[in-house]
Amino acid sequence: MRFDVTELTDSELALQAEVASFLDARLPAGSYPPGLGMAGAVDPEFSRDLGAQGWLGMSLPEEYGGHGRTAVERLVVVEQLLARGAPVGYHWIGDRQHGPNIAMNGTEDQKRALLPGIASGEFSFAIGMSEPDSGSDLASLRSRAVPVDGGWLLNGTKIWTTGAHHATHILALFRTSDDRHSGLTQFVVERHTPGLTVSPIPFIDGTRDFCELSFEDVFVPDERRLGDVGSGWGQNTAELALERGGADRWLSLMCVLEHWAAAQVRRQGPQAAADLGAITARLWAFRGMSLSIARMVDEGRSPVTEAALVKEMATRFEQECVETVVRHLGREPDLNAEDPYESLLARAVLVSPSWSIRGGTNEILRTVIAKGLRSDARRS
Repeated sequence: MRFDVTELTDSELALQAEVASFLDARLPAGSYPPGLGMAGAVDPEFSRDLGAQGWLGMSLPEEYGGHGRTAVERLVVVEQLLARGAPVGYHWIGDRQHGPNIAMNGTEDQKRALLPGIASGEFSFAIGMSEPDSGSDLASLRSRAVPVDGGWLLNGTKIWTTGAHHATHILALFRTSDDRHSGLTQFVVERHTPGLTVSPIPFIDGTRDFCELSFEDVFVPDERRLGDVGSGWGQNTAELALERGGADRWLSLMCVLEHWAAAQVRRQGPQAAADLGAITARLWAFRGMSLSIARMVDEGRSPVTEAALVKEMATRFEQECVETVVRHLGREPDLNAEDPYESLLARAVLVSPSWSIRGGTNEILRTVIAKGLRSDARRS
């Protein structure tokens, strides 16, 4: 495992300034409800505006509506969005991982049918992976896809499927044989397909973004099978490098932290200032790690172990940040406070325990890291 030291180039810094200027005009303070990083609000119009700027599907091939840009350039855009708590909920999953997966593993027809809608912000994707008894141990999933004339019948249940109630498509993982890993296949399912029922699940903070999906003889044509039969595990694992190692794992609380630093730290005394300094130093470290991972992706490497390390460390760090800000506030924040930043902090108190679960529990990630380090040791 290795994180190479790298910095933004002049062109990447110019992109950063361009995005910041656009967001200053498009999202002035008070014009939108700030969110907790990638859990930002769902705003299809804003997603389409980003698509029109060329800031969705950035790494997708130009012939499919993308822009042929780098993972680092996407990181530059994403940092600006998440730091402001922008309403990224509609496009987030498709842009982050499903677009690149389809570009890598899809047929020509699938690429032409799906990638332009991801790049324009018209399509919204959700991840159909976890099941009631198969979360961290994803290879134990039991939902099945059975071949029939012209396609597949899907049966089973998915759960904790964020954003499925507003998604246009679900990229779902189903068992196509009894082999633990080679028996899994991905399918692109349109949300309004007959037999698919989407049921939002109330969360502790009052939101209903998590969903349960029930598949009852859902027919999916074979042309919506993504990749070869049995290749779903490898495709899904490759997605995780995109999901785990990015800025979304350490920027969830950024707009709250910036408000705390600007409006509260000075009057809270020297210990608050010291804590802010420690938080800032660690943020820069995580930023450097994510930037290094993006460079690896651009070099054609698959930094699965490095991404798992960032995710495991950064989500614990975010939870510690919540505790720190609340401690200096001196009381429990009010979810219904008029101050949007106090309300957002209260929401973070409620939901932050889930941050070290989403995208893989810490225990599973430590296993991934240990296996990666063992493999590196054998090669050396």
